[in-house]
Amino acid sequence: MTLDEIRELIQLASETGIAELEVQRGENRVRIRKSFGASGGGETNVYLPNAAPSPVQSVPQAPPPTISAPPKAEAPAAKTPDSLIYVKSPIVGTFYEAASPSNPPFVRIGEHVSLGKVLCIIESMKLMNEIETDVAGIVETKLVQNGQPVEYGEALFGIRPV
Repeated sequence: MTLDEIRELIQLASETGIAELEVQRGENRVRIRKSFGASGGGETNVYLPNAAPSPVQSVPQAPPPTISAPPKAEAPAAKTPDSLIYVKSPIVGTFYEAASPSNPPFVRIGEHVSLGKVLCIIESMKLMNEIETDVAGIVETKLVQNGQPVEYGEALFGIRPV
């Protein structure tokens, strides 16, 4: 694992407010644990079990944000020449296009969506997070299959603003 990947994991842990995150890739394993001291400031400890002599790095962090609602899709993040706005996953998890297998999908390609419309659900750590659109428009593309794992920042839908 590279230092940049570890920094991204620390940022993800900080943004989502989770207390602990462990990632294993092959024989490499990283555990990020947030601890809070008497001063109220947060500190993120990164443990690299397979690393050389110094297995612990400490990186100061701001206190985690208070989460009052499920994460929402990012605002218009990437405009392409064809003027699609991509709704990206705010978390790592499993993509679901409907609330249950017997329900119809939240949206279909070609459907007009208004601001705040639920597009999908991403299950992460046994929590179902509704992903809403931050732009009104027409759903042009669905980039993820039902039940597929998604990464943080992965494009889920392409919406043409109206």
